[in-house]
Amino acid sequence: MMWLKAFHLIFMVTWFAGLFYLPRLFVYHAMAADAISRERFKIMERKLYWGIMTPGMLLTLIFGVTMLVQYAWDLYGGAGWLHAKLTLLCLLVLYHVQCGFWLMDFKHDRNLRSHIYYRWMNEVPVLFLIAMVLLATVKPF
Repeated sequence: MMWLKAFHLIFMVTWFAGLFYLPRLFVYHAMAADAISRERFKIMERKLYWGIMTPGMLLTLIFGVTMLVQYAWDLYGGAGWLHAKLTLLCLLVLYHVQCGFWLMDFKHDRNLRSHIYYRWMNEVPVLFLIAMVLLATVKPF
């Protein structure tokens, strides 16, 4: 069980590293004035999303679900924290998918949002991380 938890945490850190960095790239991309910079950001964003973030997310989910299956009784009674964490996880996956839509907008040169929008969106994963870590460690309910 500890190996599963270790790998779950390793890939969670990998996933969150991408979730923190990709919107920051979107900030710079939205501010880029020249074609060479915009093309460079497209490459960086694609590699980050498909090469680091998405595998990190999938492996986080695989190891997390494996732990969940081994300890399925935690889903019933007295594990409100786990239900809350799983709800936040679903929302985080939706945020990840939304990042993919933004990636496609930039790829096809149809981004209509300012760098300020992406600065705010860059803070979203921080809120998820704080809430999910507190739920998993403190288990308040």
